Amino acid sequence: MEAVLMGLRAAAEPTRLRLLHLLAQGDLTVTELTQILSQSQPRVSRHLKLMCDAGLLDRFPEGAWVFYRLAAKGRVATLAGHLLDLLPAEDPILTLDQQRLAAIRAARAEKAQSYFSDNASRWDDIRSLHVDDREVEKVLLGSFAGRRIRDLVDMGTGTGRVLEVLGPFVGRAVGIDLSREMLAAARANLERAGLRNCMVRQGDITQLPLPAAAADAVTIHQVLHYAAEPGALVAEAARVLEPGGRLAVVDFAPHDLEILRDQHAHRRLGFSDAEVEGWFEAAGLIPSPASRLPGVPLTVVVWTATKPIIKGATA
Repeated sequence: MEAVLMGLRAAAEPTRLRLLHLLAQGDLTVTELTQILSQSQPRVSRHLKLMCDAGLLDRFPEGAWVFYRLAAKGRVATLAGHLLDLLPAEDPILTLDQQRLAAIRAARAEKAQSYFSDNASRWDDIRSLHVDDREVEKVLLGSFAGRRIRDLVDMGTGTGRVLEVLGPFVGRAVGIDLSREMLAAARANLERAGLRNCMVRQGDITQLPLPAAAADAVTIHQVLHYAAEPGALVAEAARVLEPGGRLAVVDFAPHDLEILRDQHAHRRLGFSDAEVEGWFEAAGLIPSPASRLPGVPLTVVVWTATKPIIKGATA
C-alpha cells in the first residue's frame, strides 16, 4: 500500500501530471521536456527524480544525455496508466504540450533523415547485393509464428527496423545499440510508426544492460559480421533468454566479397551453418533448421534456436 501512496503523492502536482502525459508517448530528455514545459532545467529535474524514486518513470542514461519514459512494469506503473486515463483530452495545457511535442518529434525526424541522406550509399550498396529486405523480414516474422512474445530484445538495433517489423506482434520490445546517431534514427522511425510498446537504449551488446531470462525472444539482425567474437554475442543472447525463448540470427552465408571488409567494416565474410549452430550449442541452445534466401551474389540466412526448458528448474 505504501508504494501506491508514494506514487499518488509523486503524481499529485500539475507539472508532474504533464510530465506523465508526455512520457507515456515515448522517450524524452530533460532538455526536450524543459522546452515543452517552459520551465527551468533544475525544476524539471527535481520533478523527474521524485517520480523516478516513486516508480512512475524509468531513467536511461545515454552518453551525456538521459532519457525518461513512463515506467513499463510494476504496480505503480499500472497506477500511472489509470491516472493518465483520467486526464481530459481537451485540456488546453495538455493540448499545447502536445503541439510542442510534435515540433520536437519533427526536428528529430529531420535530423535522422539528414543522417540517412549522408550515409544512404553505405546501406544501398549492400542491399543491392542480396535478396529484397522484405523477403528477409517475412522469414524473420515466420521464425516467431505461433508464439506470443511478451518481451523482445533486438541486439544492435541500428535504425530499429526489426522493432518496426516485429513490434506490432509483441507486448514490449527494446533495441540496444551503442551509436547515438543510430538510436536517434530508430526513435524517429518508431515514433513515425506509432509503436509506443517499443523503445531503444544505448548499451554494449556484448554485455547487455538486462538481467538473465529477461526476454522470451531475441534477434541479432546483420550484426555478427561486425563482431570480433560472434560466439560471445550468441552466448549473451542466450543469457537474457528465458527457458522456452527463441533466438533468431540474420546474417550472410560465406562469401568472398572483400569490398565489404575494406569499405564497410565487415570483420567476417559470412558464416556457415555449422559455425552458427556450434555457437548455439555452446550457449546451451537447441538449433532449428536454417532458412536460406539466395541473392546475387550474397545469400542471407536466418538461423533460429530455442533455449530448452529444464524440468524442475525455475526461470
